[in-house]
Amino acid sequence: MAPRPPWRAVLAGTAVAALGLTALSPVNAFAADTGYESENATISQGAVESNHAGYSGTGFVNFDNVVGSYVEYSVNAAQAGTHTLTFRYANGTADNRPVKLTVDGGDKGTVDFPATGAWTTWKTVTATVQLTAGVNKVRTTATTANGGPNADKVTDTFTAPVDPEPPSAPSNLKASNILPTAATFTWTAATDNVGVVRYEINRGGNILKTVDGNTTSATVDNLTPNTAYDISVGAYDAAGNPSQQSNVVTFTTPPSNDTTPPSVPANLRSTGVTANSVSLAWNASTDNGGTIAGYDVYQGATKVATTTSLSTTVTDLSPNTSYTFTVKARDPDGNTSAASNAVTAKTSAPGGAGGIPEYDRDIAKVDLGWSVDFLPNGNALVTERDRFEVLLVTPSGQKTTLGKVPGAVGTNGEGGLLGLAISPNWSSDHAIYLYHTASGDNRIVKMTYDGSTLSSTSTPVLTGIAKNRYHNGGRIKFGPDGKLYATVGDAKNSDNAQNKSSLNGKILRLNPDGSAPSDNPFYATGGNARYVWSYGHRNPQGLAWDSRGQLWAAEFGESSQDELNLIQKGGNFGWPSCEGTQGSCSGYIAPKKTWSTSQAGPSGVEIVNDWIYIAGVTGQQLFATQINAAGTGVGTVSTLFSGRWGRLRSVTKTPDGGLWLTSTNNDKNGGTPSVLDNVIVRLKFPGGSTPGGFKLTSSAFADNTTIPDKYTCAGDGTAGQDPSPPLAWGAAEGAKGYAVVFADVANSGNKLHWAIWDVPAATRSLPEGLGAGYTVPNQGGAKQKAMGSGANAQKFFGPCPGGPSHPYTFTLYALNTATVPGLTSSSTMAQIETAIKGASTANVVLRGKSSAAA
Repeated sequence: MAPRPPWRAVLAGTAVAALGLTALSPVNAFAADTGYESENATISQGAVESNHAGYSGTGFVNFDNVVGSYVEYSVNAAQAGTHTLTFRYANGTADNRPVKLTVDGGDKGTVDFPATGAWTTWKTVTATVQLTAGVNKVRTTATTANGGPNADKVTDTFTAPVDPEPPSAPSNLKASNILPTAATFTWTAATDNVGVVRYEINRGGNILKTVDGNTTSATVDNLTPNTAYDISVGAYDAAGNPSQQSNVVTFTTPPSNDTTPPSVPANLRSTGVTANSVSLAWNASTDNGGTIAGYDVYQGATKVATTTSLSTTVTDLSPNTSYTFTVKARDPDGNTSAASNAVTAKTSAPGGAGGIPEYDRDIAKVDLGWSVDFLPNGNALVTERDRFEVLLVTPSGQKTTLGKVPGAVGTNGEGGLLGLAISPNWSSDHAIYLYHTASGDNRIVKMTYDGSTLSSTSTPVLTGIAKNRYHNGGRIKFGPDGKLYATVGDAKNSDNAQNKSSLNGKILRLNPDGSAPSDNPFYATGGNARYVWSYGHRNPQGLAWDSRGQLWAAEFGESSQDELNLIQKGGNFGWPSCEGTQGSCSGYIAPKKTWSTSQAGPSGVEIVNDWIYIAGVTGQQLFATQINAAGTGVGTVSTLFSGRWGRLRSVTKTPDGGLWLTSTNNDKNGGTPSVLDNVIVRLKFPGGSTPGGFKLTSSAFADNTTIPDKYTCAGDGTAGQDPSPPLAWGAAEGAKGYAVVFADVANSGNKLHWAIWDVPAATRSLPEGLGAGYTVPNQGGAKQKAMGSGANAQKFFGPCPGGPSHPYTFTLYALNTATVPGLTSSSTMAQIETAIKGASTANVVLRGKSSAAA
């Protein structure tokens, strides 16, 4: 794919001229410097050399000592207007070596190049010229028999006044003459303080057509028959400021008169099996209309998957069982091919580690559940994007509306109430964080939820994030370092992504109080750049950390490739020059995986035991892939539950060792509602990681019964000198270690009493009465810490105070690492719990009640 044109650069100058305007409304200045190495220019009667030190690039040009020798640069001007050309050169003679300067053949006078004292002494001279937007041929021609100087490079500097005011939204958008592959759109022009230079016709955040600022009617002729569309129009001014979107028009193109089915999918084959799944792949079909709408996968006579991809994984199968599959292709008019070749595959025997989940049960129906996070007691908070409500949802499916987020508004598109993150210190601060669209921006706010009541007010944490109908990002999540990370889209202004002074097109990192951490990569730059963790993003959404503490993120592409990225501190991921691996990608960080934008639309991301799970909106499927042993990439990607629940928005690991998956079909960006529209479903992992196999017990008391007095302060009447109860558990699949956290959970709290971690993977029990010490005696290097001080900080701290029904929990965590990183004997209980959770792949709870007196 050719590099996407930088609209701000290409159109700005020409549009100002076309509108008869002489200047933008100045507020401040935008300066752009672009350097051009002489050795890369067009050279006549000269040579590229490198025998004098101090040059930039790979060398310099030595003019031949004749009149007429020249160097010609192709200077690509971002905007038309007055530009300063700075020539870096060396002249080791005692004489001036003047050159004639021309731009596109036009004489711009003579530029002197005085002596610099030595050929290794480099200096600069400047010339002021008028350039047009786009490529200008800048030639320097020797005017004497001495030729020109040694030419190192030329730098083009253009300082333009900046216009911060966006156009108004286009209005009164209408669609007419709707045909199977085309439709005509008309709208009322936007207004701007300087002038509108272009309009973009959008579908789902992707550009269908661009027209100039004088045009208010256009025909789009690349539509697909028998397909639903929602269309809006946005305006741009010469400074690149985008308007908000117009009103939205929705329609379905009529079918065409095509009655020819696609070709039969060829070479259906099995590419892998597990105990509960079969992975399939096939070759693409072709169609006389040029478009394949999708593929239907059949298990016998039953349709088990629908996908736009050329592969899928069929799950929920039985071990040691043979299954036969075929595939059919469909075109947009509903013509269906004959069945492919049949392939029979046998699932493997039970057991062994694996990352392919299967459907467990429906949890609840919600209205566009965008984000999910779990409280310490196992209940979840869920955001509803368009209702602006926060829900409490229990694992059994009981649903309670806690309240609305004040100030949240929609954008008739991708904005609204989006991300949710529960404070790592929720047991003490009861804080929850939310990302939402407001009247003038997108913002992150803090509210409180004490286990029963959601506050009616919110406190701004970070404001001023540009919003639009599309590209709002919106995922927030606390990292293992206790910092809050946020994904932010470019708000339909791709220039934002490379501008560190903008919060948009970024992954941000902030302290819970909204301040910028001093170790952020651009903190010293000041302003909004202080918050930037990575940049060059179009519309990132999912966030998750692996066992090494590495951050992974998913990103929506424009028209070619969606991305899975391994995020680097301070890294530039290339947008808008580079989309996935297409465009001008040199010098940018490459994605670890790409998909066609028609197959993925990656939104929520979760990592369990170094398996990455990605909820696909456009592709309507869940992707699963394992991080490689080096932690530098991913393996084969499986596509799961293709077409089963429609557009998948979020995937979140649960405290009981499963995944919650949310579907959001009626999100005004496509999709067809079904009987399972907007459902939260629970997925489970077969084998040892299911709650039945991975279970914590004690021989001293049963679940949800009274903990014997000998393990509480009632035993000796003194807090903090108690023997620990015996504990035992079943293995968790793939666990590299275990941890146990003991907490008082009265009134939905989480008062941390004691924790033990780095318990070896082979260990299945802890004896009664563990010895004291940060390194637990006789437990294979396991560490422990407790509330209290002195000796009490390194020994089990039992339940006290209590009462006949005072609730406590022992939570067993399966770990994806043998040693939980970042912990020392000085770590607080909250830090320890956060680190354990960050390294956990699953957890189960043993409940107990204390009758110890207060």
